[in-house]
Amino acid sequence: MPVTPFLILLVLLVVAVASFVYISRRHLFGDAAIEKQIEVLILDKQSVAVDSTQPGGDSEEYWLYVQPVKGGPKRDFQIGPHYFHALNPGDSGTLTYRGRRFLHFALKR
Repeated sequence: MPVTPFLILLVLLVVAVASFVYISRRHLFGDAAIEKQIEVLILDKQSVAVDSTQPGGDSEEYWLYVQPVKGGPKRDFQIGPHYFHALNPGDSGTLTYRGRRFLHFALKR
């Protein structure tokens, strides 16, 4: 039985898995994404209880829901507790993010 077809399938499988990992890290998780800033309006914020927490870790996740001022899709970002307590719905400012990762929010007063 020839070995060549199996080697070709194995190489194609390795290339497919490597491509999937590269694309998911770059596009879904925001690795290697460029840093962007956008003017947004905070629509809502939410804290979600986490079932499995590490000792000394947070028992909640904090989320921020925003709408770009100039229009566009609504987005949600996981934020730290200090941003969660400092920001309120209706606040506006400049959001800095990379991919789907929240970096900073500068409140406009």
